[in-house]
Amino acid sequence: MGVAPEDEVVRICRELIQIDTSNFGDNEGPGERKAAEYTAGLIEEAGLEAQLFESAPGRASVITRMSGSESNLPALVVHGHLDVVPAQKEDWSVDPFSAEERDGLIWGRGAVDMKDMDAMILSVLRSMQREGTQPKRDLIFAFFADEEAGGNYGASWLVDNKPELFDGATEAISEVGGFSATIGGQRTYLLQTAEKGISWLRLVAHGRAGHGSQINTDNAVTQLARAVARIGGHRWPIELTPTTRQFLEGVTELTGVEFDADNPDILLKELGTVARFVGATLQNTSNPTVVKGGYKHNVIPGSAEALIDVRTLPGQEEEVFATIKSLAGESVDVSYAHKDVSLEVPFAGNLVDQMVDSLLAEDPGAKVLPYTLSGGTDNKSLSRLGITGFGFAPLRLPDDLDFTGMFHGVDERVPTDSLRFGARVLNRLLTNS
Repeated sequence: MGVAPEDEVVRICRELIQIDTSNFGDNEGPGERKAAEYTAGLIEEAGLEAQLFESAPGRASVITRMSGSESNLPALVVHGHLDVVPAQKEDWSVDPFSAEERDGLIWGRGAVDMKDMDAMILSVLRSMQREGTQPKRDLIFAFFADEEAGGNYGASWLVDNKPELFDGATEAISEVGGFSATIGGQRTYLLQTAEKGISWLRLVAHGRAGHGSQINTDNAVTQLARAVARIGGHRWPIELTPTTRQFLEGVTELTGVEFDADNPDILLKELGTVARFVGATLQNTSNPTVVKGGYKHNVIPGSAEALIDVRTLPGQEEEVFATIKSLAGESVDVSYAHKDVSLEVPFAGNLVDQMVDSLLAEDPGAKVLPYTLSGGTDNKSLSRLGITGFGFAPLRLPDDLDFTGMFHGVDERVPTDSLRFGARVLNRLLTNS
């Protein structure tokens, strides 16, 4: 008897979490090399060749390809990322890199984002290879570095420097979709078919430097503060994309509650723990995250800087940038620190049908709805190669677990039963793709 994916997915998830791959966004930190070597080892142990690519010292990604029985079919990319956001140990109930198993859950940084999915992918890959199960089309398995800082050392680097790795691929699946929520008393899986664009903006205000005791009507800090307050307080209008409209129509069908653009909270409260996650996709957002200026209490600096995290609805990047510039004012320079595209595809097609069928085979009677992700994934980088990406990391979750609230949060954790469920669903999908 071989080892089924659900038999080793928990072990792999814990061992990945125990490897600290914190990404501080400045190319500092431990990097992903140790996790990449661990991942490559699991792949090669099962009998597949793994390629490890290092874009900078310690910044490593792993790629392998499983041949399909019908070589004329387009390939599918199945990908995850090995890095995690940093965790402050003193804020947690457990050591964030201990991968402690408690009360039927694995606790640790990456349990949700996204070493749970990495473990599911690896467990399915290993099982298929050991059992000699050949998919219909080629499967390209990718484990990227640097997703949490935009992918410059991971997916984006590989797309720019090694595009041949993805030859023949037209579709991809990755994180932040396929998880369950209870809506109107009905377990519903949210399949991600769209994601907002990223515009990380830098504001710089210039003024007259001088002594802190003097009158200064050209104070850079004051100018910056006004601009940040205007941008942070701006109320963006609600605008429904096709994906969000289809999602809300599905929620109305399940709950009987109509969506009211003037009072969206009426319907959002029907979504329970995913309300905040979905609420951020109804409009563009602009959140100030960093403010820097000055170096001494009694010195007025000549410049001051702020960073703004802006997420844009599909097709609205230029319009949003123009609005931010207007809000900032003529005395404040606005530029991109990083930007990436928004994505949106129909909730239709063979792959979507297969994902839905795989979920319902393991959870008959459930519902599946498309939704828009307020954040971003490595599907943005793959889209430059014409690859259509979906979010599908299947998890059947308990009602009382605020799963979406744990992305980048404290005490991140995932139920072991959810991991085993996800491994079974993913195995169904990939063995029949």
